[in-house]
Amino acid sequence: MNLSQIELLRVLQETQLNLSKAAEKMHVVQSAVSRQLQLFEEELGSPLFERSGKKLAALTPLGQRVMTEVASICQAKLNIQSIAADFLDSNQGTIHIATTHTQAKYFLPKPIQRFRLKYPGVRIYMVQASPEQLIHQLHVQKADIAICTEKLDADFDLVTQQCYEWHHSVVMPKGHPLCDGDLTYERLAAYPILTYNFGFTGRSNIETAFKQSGCELDIILAAADTDVIKTYVRMGLGVGLIAGMAYDPVIDQDLVARDLSHLIPRSSTKIAYLKKNYLPLYSQHFIEELLLAAKDFEG
Repeated sequence: MNLSQIELLRVLQETQLNLSKAAEKMHVVQSAVSRQLQLFEEELGSPLFERSGKKLAALTPLGQRVMTEVASICQAKLNIQSIAADFLDSNQGTIHIATTHTQAKYFLPKPIQRFRLKYPGVRIYMVQASPEQLIHQLHVQKADIAICTEKLDADFDLVTQQCYEWHHSVVMPKGHPLCDGDLTYERLAAYPILTYNFGFTGRSNIETAFKQSGCELDIILAAADTDVIKTYVRMGLGVGLIAGMAYDPVIDQDLVARDLSHLIPRSSTKIAYLKKNYLPLYSQHFIEELLLAAKDFEG
């Protein structure tokens, strides 16, 4: 048994047990992959895969148990590489951030700018997606850190840390009836609503608050991007329920924003990473920069 065979099992799982794709990813011929797999199974004394002709069809019960250990070994290998790189130079490396559009546009620019001044040798790559996709990015090692509001607490494989709290606002064109007077669930529910997709930017808090009030929202448009919501508010399709931070008094001078913290519970944006991952020092310092920025952001 050797590390190349362990790596082969990992790649086979990643390619849905496709021998030709595994061989391509490992830069060897398919016959070499088949031979290494045969040697490994002979050493163990039992097959790891069920076969259909020459194709691998599924994992055997032993194969399933072995794959669990393979994942741990491959994770340890990644951690060892990260520790060694950190030891040689903790000011060089790459951070992959998985986040939503709202966080990327309204919260992250300042902490990233400050971090880059301190760590010019660290490259930052960012992917924007839904919270479910962000969590998946962590699990498949395509992201080091996730930053979002929804879903993170439900995954027990993650270290989750609260970053900052924020509130929702309602935005509408100037002269709209909601610009004046007390804002109530009933008044908001009387108008068509534009807000976030399910799973994005505190949508669950919006749903919970109105359900408990007994009022039903007429949500005619949902989007992941706040700028899209504001665009359709400007067109007169309805009023927008957005993250308060996403209203810019300069850019959005044509819109009126009113605070809804008395109606919708405050939401909490969190930072998360895999428990089993070794975080390089620069990644730890990046998280510290996020928490420092969060104090200013909440204030």
